[in-house]
Amino acid sequence: MTAFSAARAVWCGLLVSLLLVLIGAGGPGPQVPTLALQAAKLPFTPTHFYIATIRDERPNRSAVAWLVPTTSKAGTPLAPARPVDLQGGALPAIQQFVRQSLPRNPALRPVQIRVRECRVQETPAPGGLVEGRIAVVMAFDYQTPDRAVFLTEYRGGARYMRSATDLAPVEPALRQSLAGGLSYLQAWISQAATRDVRLATAVHPTFRYETRRTEPDTLFYDVKRPLVWSDFTGQPRPRGQYAAAVFPGFAYQGRPRVVNGVVQLDLQLSIFVVRSSSWVAPGQQTDFNLNHEQRHFDLVRLVAERFRRKATPDSLTVEDYNSILQLQYLKSFTEMNHLQDQYDAETHGGTDVAAQERWNHRIDAELRQYGVK
Repeated sequence: MTAFSAARAVWCGLLVSLLLVLIGAGGPGPQVPTLALQAAKLPFTPTHFYIATIRDERPNRSAVAWLVPTTSKAGTPLAPARPVDLQGGALPAIQQFVRQSLPRNPALRPVQIRVRECRVQETPAPGGLVEGRIAVVMAFDYQTPDRAVFLTEYRGGARYMRSATDLAPVEPALRQSLAGGLSYLQAWISQAATRDVRLATAVHPTFRYETRRTEPDTLFYDVKRPLVWSDFTGQPRPRGQYAAAVFPGFAYQGRPRVVNGVVQLDLQLSIFVVRSSSWVAPGQQTDFNLNHEQRHFDLVRLVAERFRRKATPDSLTVEDYNSILQLQYLKSFTEMNHLQDQYDAETHGGTDVAAQERWNHRIDAELRQYGVK
């Protein structure tokens, strides 16, 4: 080897050594471990709910915490905050936290937790300290057989100060913030379970009939107050084929209230005749004709009775009792119109005496069957 070659080899060796030193100096530096979330000791056992599922809906799921790395001694310059996740991943860790912190009783109401935010953000503070801010947002849904019903939302968090040399305060602060969400749910649902319709477990309908006699243009059905000719105040139709016409109908109104977790549904049925739409032709005010019109009114009462008997606790669900009732009402209204047409067709508008008598017996028998007469 020449002198020149030997010198070049020494120089290359020195260069490699220098590069290794520089690479070592620019290594990872202070390390921040993952956060091992521990179970919380909660001062209650749920009696109205259990956590069925947990979903992660955080916009940024890269990490739960941004922590300032610890230093080996006080006074060392602090590095910028670094992303740190929960041990095992955010969602599995939170699921395990809830599972270990809350007893699970599937006989209770299933609740879904949607984690909207769970974030720890640290920044350097004066005096060589580190300030931490925690934000937790959880949405709670009641999981019905058909869908998830939103109940309430928890927004909480915490602030803490720690030494730059010690990460120990971070996990307890986060744990308490998450436990605060579970405690909030317990307090909220304990108050709402007996009075919030979203948490009701059954529907119990009760019916009553409107029988007021104070409406000037509306006569409500009352077995003690049958139709009289003075109720027919409408203008007679000229050259019509009928001696008289009555305008009956029925409607319902519902007033729900929740008592001890059950929807007590007070339903008021109104079976009525509109006086100004009912008329009688001159010279046709006979008892026979009045009976025919009264039977139109009676048929509406029969349809209303059948509608009432379809609205049973077994047929009404907490989620859809309104739409179920509306559908039953529309079916009953269609039945009423069909029955009225059938009655008029078979009695020929009340002119067929024998057919009218058959309908009289049929209607009276059904009214007695329902306890109306």
